[in-house]
Amino acid sequence: MTERPTPQAEQSPTAQSVTEQSPAEQTPVPQPAAAQTAAERPPVDGPTAHAWAALGGSADLLERVSFHGPDAVLPSGLPVRQLARATVAACSLAAAELAAHRNGGPVPAVRVDQGAVATAFVSERHLTVDGRTPVTFAPHSGFWRTADGWVRTHANYPHHRTRLLTALDLPADAGPEHLAKVLGEQPSERIQERAYEAGALAVAVAPVSATAHPLVETRIVDSGPSTARQLGPAALPADGIRVLDLTRVIAGPVATRTLALLGADVLRVDSPHLPEADDAHADTGFGKRSTRLDLADPADRAVFEDLLATADVVITGYRPGALDAHGLAPDALPARRPDLIVAQLCAWGWTGPWAGRRGFDSLVQAGVGIAGHESAPDGHPGVLPAQALDHGTGYLIAAAVLRALTDQRTGRPGGRHLRFSLAGTASWLLHGIEPEASASDEPYDSERWLAETDSAYGRLRHALPPIAYDGAPTDWSRPPGRWGSDPATWL
Repeated sequence: MTERPTPQAEQSPTAQSVTEQSPAEQTPVPQPAAAQTAAERPPVDGPTAHAWAALGGSADLLERVSFHGPDAVLPSGLPVRQLARATVAACSLAAAELAAHRNGGPVPAVRVDQGAVATAFVSERHLTVDGRTPVTFAPHSGFWRTADGWVRTHANYPHHRTRLLTALDLPADAGPEHLAKVLGEQPSERIQERAYEAGALAVAVAPVSATAHPLVETRIVDSGPSTARQLGPAALPADGIRVLDLTRVIAGPVATRTLALLGADVLRVDSPHLPEADDAHADTGFGKRSTRLDLADPADRAVFEDLLATADVVITGYRPGALDAHGLAPDALPARRPDLIVAQLCAWGWTGPWAGRRGFDSLVQAGVGIAGHESAPDGHPGVLPAQALDHGTGYLIAAAVLRALTDQRTGRPGGRHLRFSLAGTASWLLHGIEPEASASDEPYDSERWLAETDSAYGRLRHALPPIAYDGAPTDWSRPPGRWGSDPATWL
């Protein structure tokens, strides 16, 4: 049997970060203007405290966080609502902290609306384009019975569908019925490994794993005196920050969409040989610009190097090692740019036999036991009420980048190497968050957190951002442009 993508068993499944910085080296951040007595302070939310500690944030700032809005959102057998609101709260607090550093004064209060969070966590399902609702999953994607259980496939992109059919010796025009027949004749593990060898995506539905990956890993790159640009007063906390976005498919794009909301100049860079779905970009392209560069082409590579030379942040969402051949290995970038913040995202964690495998939220749900945990009475595997691993990890990445920007200037200088995985967020959901009963019967109506705007794709109905601190922006400054259509320059 193939070994599951699990890390060392002794690792804590809670929201604990791995970092080389000791608490004694941290410099206090701006504090609230007036102290509160213990009786006056709102109770600290446990998952938010865990996430904030994993990001290296000061526990004193947690008293700035409160929640309101409907509890009856993101219903699940797992604490999805708590994970969702905690990741948004941590990101909101990181934004408020950076805003306070730039502008002086106390850290603004963070007041997270659970309805806004729930709506944002399924933003791809709320999206309409000129009244048309996009198809979230393609016909060849989903759960399928096998000879000994179930398997989950992902074939939303044409090249993934082609690889899957090729791996199973099916013709290129084979329909879902033909796929189901072939899958039903083979054991799950065999399908999984045949797909992996062909570069396709299929994962056997597994029982809940008892081990865990860390939620956040942080390495501080010592570089002597800081050369990071000083950040003056600004209306938005990430104003003037340049972010190279090398991500695809929800988690990374949600992170960079959030940084764009908060003022960053975000430029997404894709290969011209790996097309993006228009609907996916229409959902996650808000606030950003998008260009195409072939890093194997000398001219395009020179353009990319010019962008990198003045970037503050690089966020990657490709499997480990995929960008190393282009000189973008995690150790190579800080060596060239000591104050650069590098955030990496992968599916299955950074250690173990599955570390280099491709994966998406739906596949990780299957592989770590979430699909089995959420199964129906008839045994059919289930799903979370949202792509919560993707969205939650996206807000954590944005939060970590914001915290790193603050910490570089108020704590310890140097670059930052930040690592995240969907498996790490899944571990936290499965083992690190205590279930909480609903305390409010306030009704939930997603229409309150939807808006419409014109774009290059047409009239979009879209979810509003859930980031919430006093003074936070309520919508993006620009709609998504056409994928890959912007010049490869900074604003």
